[in-house]
Amino acid sequence: MTRAGGRDPRDGRADPDVDEPEDLVSDDADLDAEEAGETEEEVPARSAGRRGRRSRLDALYEGNGGLDIVGRSKTWYAVFAAIVVVCLLSMILRGFNFSIDFEGGTSVQFPARGATGVAEVSQVQEVFDRSVGRPAETVQTAGAGDTSTILIKSDRLSQAEVVALRQALFDRFQPLDAAGVPDQNAVSDSAVSASWGGEITRQALIALVVFLVLVSVYLAFYFERRMALAAIIALANDIIVTAGVYSLIGFEVSPATVIGLLTILGFSLYDTVVVFDKVRENTRGLQSTTRRTYAEAANLAVNQTLMRSLNTSLIAALPLIGLFVVGVVLLGVGVLGDLALVQLVGTIIGAASSVLLATPIVVDLAMRDRLWVQQAQRVAARRAKNTRRSQDDGGAAPGESTDVLDTRAVAAAAAGPARDTGARSTATAPRPGARPAGKSGRPSGKRRR
Repeated sequence: MTRAGGRDPRDGRADPDVDEPEDLVSDDADLDAEEAGETEEEVPARSAGRRGRRSRLDALYEGNGGLDIVGRSKTWYAVFAAIVVVCLLSMILRGFNFSIDFEGGTSVQFPARGATGVAEVSQVQEVFDRSVGRPAETVQTAGAGDTSTILIKSDRLSQAEVVALRQALFDRFQPLDAAGVPDQNAVSDSAVSASWGGEITRQALIALVVFLVLVSVYLAFYFERRMALAAIIALANDIIVTAGVYSLIGFEVSPATVIGLLTILGFSLYDTVVVFDKVRENTRGLQSTTRRTYAEAANLAVNQTLMRSLNTSLIAALPLIGLFVVGVVLLGVGVLGDLALVQLVGTIIGAASSVLLATPIVVDLAMRDRLWVQQAQRVAARRAKNTRRSQDDGGAAPGESTDVLDTRAVAAAAAGPARDTGARSTATAPRPGARPAGKSGRPSGKRRR
């Protein structure tokens, strides 16, 4: 005969088919209830009422949010696959809006403040269109106040077009030199070679390949090979989606964009490693138990690290938003805007892939292992056995543990409380060595005189 809680009173060994229940009421709650004159049945109800008033946000911060992330893996796969397909089609059919650093061109700049006032972007565009016969690719203001500068970037201009443009800009705005006198030499031009952008791209691709190789070796050594593969898939998703967003919206791709794309890989990998470390902790020694499956342990890890991932992403996004606003709106520095924009997009996508994509991939790869499949079968068999025992004793069948709900309630439900309560209520005398029942037999925490 096995006593409630899964222990045999004859030898003290635990029954492997029954989980030991955890006390749902702490000793402090027992003491408070005793002093308030509450019965033993009222204490769990009052504690359950307190837990029922908690918001979902409180449960998420405690790691008991109950979100079934791994169980909906097919949905996440479909969503990410659709996004990747759209991004790939856009990159193939629409292409990218490369800056003159990649395609080559002509750059013209001059002080915004002149004898006729401060030059506006719309006025500069009008002068360029009238003197050259076609619009400029970009016209923007860099800096603020007396040091502000107008930057014009266009496709490659001939020498005659450059001379005509410089004369038209000087005649219209009369830019001032360092001495505050209108000077035609204040309007400068330079030719940008496409080879410089190509060299930046080549170096970035080499850095990307080296980064992926080192990351794969590190994750395979520190974690597991399946986690290394899942991390690489998530990183590839982040790169494709971030590049696809630039292609779809038409953002200009500059060398700063390529540099920013490389920086987001480190953040995405950091977020993924945090989740994987919790998965490894939850699944350590799990094959020798029937407490939960690998999928449930991984899903619990995602819930336990979800708020950390969201908070980290939010904290990382705030300075990037500030950098974008200051660089583009206030200072008008396009390089800062390009750098902040690609990092902001990559941060959002990287956080989503770390939670919704990387961990489900790890679970699917793990369930290809025969050992984990057999362990899941033992868990299902143990739960079915508990259900049959509960039904035979006339109690309600306990539901399957998801291990993402309140852990104390899950432990009590898995142990079959209905069967244990019935056994205790029908007993006419306490068993040898059993804990005394009733409020008088329970320790109150007070020292008796």
